[in-house]
Amino acid sequence: MTDKCLWFPHIENGDDRTALIDSDQILSYSGLSARVNRVVGGLLDGADSLHEERVGFLYPASFDYAALIIGVVAAGGVAVPLSVHASADELAHCLSVTGVKRLVLPDTLRSEALNDVCAELAITQLAIDALPSAVAPDAWPIRSEQGALVVFTSGTTGKPKGVVHTVASISAMVTSLIAAWGWLEDDAIPLFLPLHHVHGIVNILLCALWRGATVHLYARFDPECVSRAVAEDRFSVFMAVPTIYVKLIAYLKTVSDTECDRITEGFANMRLTVSGSAACPVSLFEAWEALTSQRFLERYGMTELGMALSNPYTGERRPGHVGQPLPAVVVKRVDESGAEVVDPAIPGELAVRSPTVFREYWGDPEATRAAFSDGWFLTGDIAVLEDGAYRILGRASIDIIKSGGYKLSALEIEATLLEHPSVSEVAVIGVPDDEWGEIVAAAIVLDTPTEEAALIAFSREKMSGYKVPRKWVVTDALPRNALGKVTKPALRTWF
Repeated sequence: MTDKCLWFPHIENGDDRTALIDSDQILSYSGLSARVNRVVGGLLDGADSLHEERVGFLYPASFDYAALIIGVVAAGGVAVPLSVHASADELAHCLSVTGVKRLVLPDTLRSEALNDVCAELAITQLAIDALPSAVAPDAWPIRSEQGALVVFTSGTTGKPKGVVHTVASISAMVTSLIAAWGWLEDDAIPLFLPLHHVHGIVNILLCALWRGATVHLYARFDPECVSRAVAEDRFSVFMAVPTIYVKLIAYLKTVSDTECDRITEGFANMRLTVSGSAACPVSLFEAWEALTSQRFLERYGMTELGMALSNPYTGERRPGHVGQPLPAVVVKRVDESGAEVVDPAIPGELAVRSPTVFREYWGDPEATRAAFSDGWFLTGDIAVLEDGAYRILGRASIDIIKSGGYKLSALEIEATLLEHPSVSEVAVIGVPDDEWGEIVAAAIVLDTPTEEAALIAFSREKMSGYKVPRKWVVTDALPRNALGKVTKPALRTWF
């Protein structure tokens, strides 16, 4: 059975409005529809459905990427978008976990190392233009319960797991955000985020294309190029990770006052700017508002469930908080025994029920079972509730430091240290200690040289003594993944 209403009506009923812009090339919705049907027909090649065959592809932001991520699912398959910056070993992990047998990629991304991986795993490499030129069926073979997308977790706390979303869960993610964030057909948004994570895939590309809006494609983030487009008022919506906003602020300091005013006015003219995928420091929130008059809409989500919490589109957006549950999302907080935490001030792990929740970790039933309790997905993130808005304290596995009987939030300590005028970046972890269980350790990036004693004195003024880092490392840069999240496990060896 085909649930035609569930998969991108604007593409299936393509018109001449602009869907995608890539440099000086423009693709209409009717043009994108033709490309999607070319993918559907080529992948099926006369078959009735791919029956959840996993099809991998390795493309940057492009017309081909959009055609593939929609076309694979429209053919009844499961799309496996991979990072164009991944190493051969990383790709081998993703390909072997999902059992991909066809990998679609441009010639420019072929390599000897990837050839070896594909040979070992019996994977056929082909370009999108090399797909058979078969005609797509009259109706796409889509089922709502069908697996549609495998996105790998970021791997910040362990080996990346393949998260399987269905047509139904993706549809729920997209339609929820369109309603919550007021998406319009005449919206335009830039896309420069990695396209193997939910932020770039769902929040930007799929939301825009489902709504019939326009996406400007960038192979990578270039602050000068993006700022020029902002100054020309090309965008009405802007979504990025905190690291991107830090880079934009740094770029604004390099341009003339006149150009800075044009760029900040371009941001001020937008209807929405969103920050997510990593905690946004309050200092960054306030600096951005001072420059652009825009208050970030911060939200909370995970690969396994898309977005779950969001500050309101219309209403108070509180810095340091991620708002309330999105429509159809139910959230509670539980303690280590699984009992519900009622007191809003007591930290508890977020547990979520939602139509957006994933189906399974591909090929890992044990991890899938462990992720749920009585139908609730256990996020692993610890939060408190303050005046009706959730505030994330961090990952239970790495951001909650158990020291001398206290449970400390690494994110809170980081936010305090960022108030120091010399500190531009910081990551806090717990380091094993025989006496205290764990002690607080901080890796910092400094704008200006500062003695450790001065940092300790500042910290003691700002927070309780048991929260002050006992170990410090000054570095030029923190290890980060493609979305700008600090890979904290890599910091263990620093201390």
